[in-house]
Amino acid sequence: MGRVFMYLSFDGSAYHGWQVQPNSSTVQEAVERALSTLFSHPVSITAAGRTDAGVSALMMPVHFDFSDDKDRARLDDGKHSFEEQLKYRLNRILPREIAVNNVLRVTNDAHARFSATSRTYRYYITEQKDPFRYKYRLQVPYSLDFPAMNKAAKTLLGTHDFDCFAKAHPDTKTSICTVTNAEWQKDEDREWHFEITANRFLRNMVRAIVGTLLDVGKGKMAPQDILTILDSRSRSEAGESVKGEALFLTNVTYPCDIFLRENVHGTIKAI
Repeated sequence: MGRVFMYLSFDGSAYHGWQVQPNSSTVQEAVERALSTLFSHPVSITAAGRTDAGVSALMMPVHFDFSDDKDRARLDDGKHSFEEQLKYRLNRILPREIAVNNVLRVTNDAHARFSATSRTYRYYITEQKDPFRYKYRLQVPYSLDFPAMNKAAKTLLGTHDFDCFAKAHPDTKTSICTVTNAEWQKDEDREWHFEITANRFLRNMVRAIVGTLLDVGKGKMAPQDILTILDSRSRSEAGESVKGEALFLTNVTYPCDIFLRENVHGTIKAI
């Protein structure tokens, strides 16, 4: 028995989120269906997180276990490794919105979700109307005070209870998260992105944070009001959630020692 990490990228605008749901098309469902077709038996995968409807990923690590006797033998062509064949054959089966970018052998106790040490998201906005980017950008047809928004973003750094920025999460034991980076950066004329890195994220957390920071940028609240909102632990005190299609999971990091020596890479980072 062995375990692999697969690094996926996907266009989430075509799906109702990551997690399998009844009567809805999801990324997890599509990947598990492709794997089950390839190996001719049911295959379950575990992801680094659960993205909401519309949210995309440049890097989504998942893990699953395989049988050395049956599954490895099924892909053996005498020329390529199991990992190379898995990537090649899955990409031929998967829908065009989903791609396998890398496959790496890991220790049998490595876990795509619980072994992760950090996750990074980016949210993209534009101050101009663009018919070629509207799907993956939030159009903001007014000027924003980005210095004030970055001042507010700095108050998110550290360990806090982020319940005020989350949807109901009855299956989550704690709403405590540690944020190590939160910053607005300019990409080009009138286009910006917000990047945030934390050890974990709650459901809807990034989109609610962005909506709240936009309220700061519009002058509806002061940067220091973020601390008051955090202390309130009330979702109604924070700003509205922004659309999911402009949000991307860009990176997930892991300890190097979970990757087997036969791999060339240790911790993988999105480019």
